[in-house]
Amino acid sequence: MNVVTTKTRFTPEDLLTLPDGDQYELVDGQLVERNMGFKSGRIAGVIERRIGKFVEDHQLGWVLPADVGYQCFPDDTYRVRKPDVSFLRKERLPADQEPEGHCRLAPDLVIEVVSPNDLYEEVTGKVEMYLSAGVLLVWVFDPDRRWVFVYRRDGTGTILRPDDELSGEEVLPGFRCRVGDLFLPPPGTVPAS
Repeated sequence: MNVVTTKTRFTPEDLLTLPDGDQYELVDGQLVERNMGFKSGRIAGVIERRIGKFVEDHQLGWVLPADVGYQCFPDDTYRVRKPDVSFLRKERLPADQEPEGHCRLAPDLVIEVVSPNDLYEEVTGKVEMYLSAGVLLVWVFDPDRRWVFVYRRDGTGTILRPDDELSGEEVLPGFRCRVGDLFLPPPGTVPAS
């Protein structure tokens, strides 16, 4: 976690008005830089498109990208987190209640893709934070191993490997895909020889 050391305690509203605020999260009033590498950003994009198409086809709700902030942590009003991809069911957020700033509802699904500079403790801390806020399902993608760690609000978890199937469970009913397919480079790209 790259905390930008300042003497100022930032508010969630400050984060919305900073010129480069989309590059930061807010933890305990301090700016935390979001660093995503090319590979992890590409994988997040693949997941966002795959889930987005499914959600749109089935009219399930909102699929949101990495620059959407969530201010849904009752234990810290100075915390804003921005998952790499998130999903909110339509019944929880009607279109006429779409927030202008940060979303104060916990998403139903949070997806994080591990970046090269992420530390294990930071990632597991984020998972615990999301689950405590009411997130039902968290998927953590590990690009190096091509694994997905599935965490559920009920405290259970699963490790999925490339040949396993990722399921949306009760959060995205009917969504299924092979884990390894989410890590593949774009068609037509050729590995270096």
